[in-house]
Amino acid sequence: MLLKSKGNLLVIAFVSYFGAKLHRPKIIAIGCLLMSIGTFLIALPHFLIGRYKFETSIRSSVNSSSYLSPCPAGDLSTGPSTSSIPNPGCEHESRLSMWIYVFLGNILRGIGETPVQPLGISYIDDYALEENAAFYIGCVQTISVIGPVFGYLLGSVCAKIYVDIGFVNMESISITPGDARWVGAWWLGYLIAGLITLFSAVPFWFLPKSLPMPERPLPKYSPERTSFIKNSKLMEHKYQADEPTNFLEMAKDFLPTLRSLLGNPVYFLYLCVTIIQFNSLIGMVTYKPKYIEQHYAQSASKANFLMGAINIPAVALGMFSGGVIMKKFKLSIMGAAKFALGTSLLGYFLSLFFFAMGCENASVAGITVSYNGTDRLYKEDASLFARCNANCQCPETHWDPVCGENGLTYVSPCLAGCRASRGSGMDTVFQQCSCITVGNQTASAGQCNNRDSCQRVFPYFLALSVITSFIISLGGTPGYMLLIRCIKPQLKSLALGFHTLATRTLAGIPAPIYFGALIDTTCLKWGHKKCGGRGACRIYNTTAYRIAYLGLTFGLRTASFFLCVLGLVVLQRHVQKQERSTLTNGGTVAVAGELQALRKDESNGSNSDPQTLDYDPERETRL
Repeated sequence: MLLKSKGNLLVIAFVSYFGAKLHRPKIIAIGCLLMSIGTFLIALPHFLIGRYKFETSIRSSVNSSSYLSPCPAGDLSTGPSTSSIPNPGCEHESRLSMWIYVFLGNILRGIGETPVQPLGISYIDDYALEENAAFYIGCVQTISVIGPVFGYLLGSVCAKIYVDIGFVNMESISITPGDARWVGAWWLGYLIAGLITLFSAVPFWFLPKSLPMPERPLPKYSPERTSFIKNSKLMEHKYQADEPTNFLEMAKDFLPTLRSLLGNPVYFLYLCVTIIQFNSLIGMVTYKPKYIEQHYAQSASKANFLMGAINIPAVALGMFSGGVIMKKFKLSIMGAAKFALGTSLLGYFLSLFFFAMGCENASVAGITVSYNGTDRLYKEDASLFARCNANCQCPETHWDPVCGENGLTYVSPCLAGCRASRGSGMDTVFQQCSCITVGNQTASAGQCNNRDSCQRVFPYFLALSVITSFIISLGGTPGYMLLIRCIKPQLKSLALGFHTLATRTLAGIPAPIYFGALIDTTCLKWGHKKCGGRGACRIYNTTAYRIAYLGLTFGLRTASFFLCVLGLVVLQRHVQKQERSTLTNGGTVAVAGELQALRKDESNGSNSDPQTLDYDPERETRL
């Protein structure tokens, strides 16, 4: 995502400025083609690197029924020292540089995505009736949400499919999609998305450069409507792109035009507000599936499915409803600003209930609870070794969880003290486990799923998530119309492009980084890469995760409301100033027009035959 944003940032300001004066639909079509090529490049490494291998104590052979001892007494072959020795082939693997394909692919996707939003929205707004523009843009914004819906649903399907499907015997895979070591078929989603993007370029290529302007009565402008378009003779928000295009002249005017845009106080404050709110939004959306997965014990596949099937459609419905409300009630700029702020505040206060929807940590011996299962452990007190597994010489770095008969999860069969196993794959049963003191001292593969309280809270979490998403997104379309209407018509594409540039530079890139860094501080057990180094987090402290994740999200949104109030005050002052200016200028223009008409009448009278002149009482009255 960060690499794609960098590619977008390279060209977005220039495309938004110069593209508005060129053939906008064809530029969008070329962007779709570049996105398609970049998407295929990202999927390419899967077909060039080797198969995925994960650490496990379970045999893959379905025909094997012999005993295997995860914890042979005195066996040092699996001791901690082996984790620091690089596996064979690591030196070769480090030189593959598969990241170059991902880097180039994301750069191309970012560049290709650049013209879609600023040029597409401005194209619609230029050739739509003013009273319909908000509705059309609301429809486009709603349809644009279908992309993430499709993406999450496609991701959910791909996450259920093993990464090397078609290349390995699936009966030999001993982990499930709910396991932290599972890797889904990530590359399959990129292939499908690349094909869809390629086909979408075709209709854009055949759209005309400009559309016939719809006939409508002479527009009547409200003071809010004309507050910031001071230099336009007709006070019209439509911009015709059919003017002569001299590249050198356009390049010369770029910096003065950008300075004029940023000198608009309402636009500048709107930009600051959306940057802060996008930091909150992007960080929240990026880590919400992981939050659902870790906090409520759901698989990655189910978390993606719920985001795509429930949460994102609520956002789409809210954005569409916002456009309908703005069209039905004919909201002015001031009305749109108040509506957007009101919905954002209501969603904010409702979202505070997320803090109350807590869930306890999973019971993992040596990490969250003691080996006897009675004492809760803090991070500094955690220890994977106890008297029951002291003779097993287990590696600390392995994550191969098993569920004991006592309801506790153990990091590995070795750390559970298991000395024998029978079966294979997911049917493996570990026996003679010295750390399990109840029943037959057996353990099964995988983590224990005994967090019943989490299952009861989860439906309420989903319901509140849908409601708050819908309410907050209601103000999306009115807020976007405020952005379009608060600038001069010839700056529309540049304003949209620079808005995208600023939000992606100052929100899209840093938000996932510092959100991720803060969430990483709540990790209780880290995995390790095959060739050394820290891998992915295997288990989090759910309470600390909830406070860090929600606290940072709400902290950013709280800060944005102070700027919202300031922006509303500035907007109100401009509206009042324009009302006074309209009254003054209206009276002056009326008097000047009347005097000009009288002079014309007198001039015509002096040049006419005196005998034909009759007495005109109306003219005398005017005088």
